[in-house]
Amino acid sequence: MGKSEKDKMLTGELYRASDPELVHERQRCRSVLQAFNAQQDEDQRLALLKQLLGRIGSGAFIQPPFACDYGHNLSIGDNVFVNFNTVILDCASVTIGEGTQMGPGVQLLAADHPRDPQARRSLLELARPVSIGSNVWIGAAAVVLPGVSVGDDSIIGAGSVVTRDIPSGVVAVGSPCRVVRTL
Repeated sequence: MGKSEKDKMLTGELYRASDPELVHERQRCRSVLQAFNAQQDEDQRLALLKQLLGRIGSGAFIQPPFACDYGHNLSIGDNVFVNFNTVILDCASVTIGEGTQMGPGVQLLAADHPRDPQARRSLLELARPVSIGSNVWIGAAAVVLPGVSVGDDSIIGAGSVVTRDIPSGVVAVGSPCRVVRTL
């Protein structure tokens, strides 16, 4: 028997997002997120995140509304702050290191699509991991694309579109995001 669509997704192969197992997992995630986003009590919200996410570190805080695809592919370190309207497409591993802060409207996108038009017509997708280091500051409305890593202690300017890896200890801004100085 061949690999499941979920296994293909998690190993970076082309997969069908319409697979019933994946649809069920996304529906479960949306149900938990609906409860999280409606919940006023911070302890109850944290309990929902612990139920949903692969890891939520000590002292981490996610400000609702928040959205993700699966939740279980998302690992959030200690003392991370995620502001309003963050979207994380975690069809591959998405890791956020300790002490990182994310402004409102940030998007971390592991979801990708084939470059070949014929493959896109077949509705196949792929996923590539996203890694955000420790003590990173990601400004409001920044977008981090599939397969990208941001190094420890770096700053990503508001509105940036991060299309390639960013090293540690730098300020990077723009669309496409480029390093403008070392910290």
